Amino acid sequence: MAIIFDEILTKGVRSGQVPAREDKARTWYRDTAKTYRRVNENQLMRGDKDRLTARPLIGQMYLFNYDAKHKAKLPYFDRFPLVFPFKKVKGGFLGINLHYLPLQLRAQLMDALYDTATNSRYDESTRLRISYDILNQASRFRYFKPCIKHYLTPQLRSRFLYIYPSEWDIALFLPLERFQGASKSTVFADSRRAI
Repeated sequence: MAIIFDEILTKGVRSGQVPAREDKARTWYRDTAKTYRRVNENQLMRGDKDRLTARPLIGQMYLFNYDAKHKAKLPYFDRFPLVFPFKKVKGGFLGINLHYLPLQLRAQLMDALYDTATNSRYDESTRLRISYDILNQASRFRYFKPCIKHYLTPQLRSRFLYIYPSEWDIALFLPLERFQGASKSTVFADSRRAI
């Protein structure tokens, strides 16, 4: 099912859109991904075994299945996070889960995050150079606060599906958020208030 990424990338490249490099191309990939109404996360996770890893690397994008430890006390959580890990912590890691933002704010945050990329190749060598301090010091990152989440290793329910940098804009707009405990509109409203 990682074919969904290949399918969109192929269409884009055929129409002259080089992923992640220009605003026009980013918009094209995001708009195309937005046309998908539902994506089966189980099929996606079973699709390309070469993408699966047991350990995420800082500054790269991943999808994974997660079951929050304190879900009975939480108002909601995302069962299928889209995350850029940015700090290893005892028992897990901190990451930016982009699903907590409505699409327009996701795009604005991602556009700002592109400025922290280690290179402009947008291949397997590309990572984001982010930390809480970097995010907190620049107004262009202001949308990050509701996205910071602490993920505990024992609560992982799958391996990590690596998202290639050329696919970041696709993953950003695919309907992959799986909120438990509240609707997407409630989560987005809370995020707007937090910002």
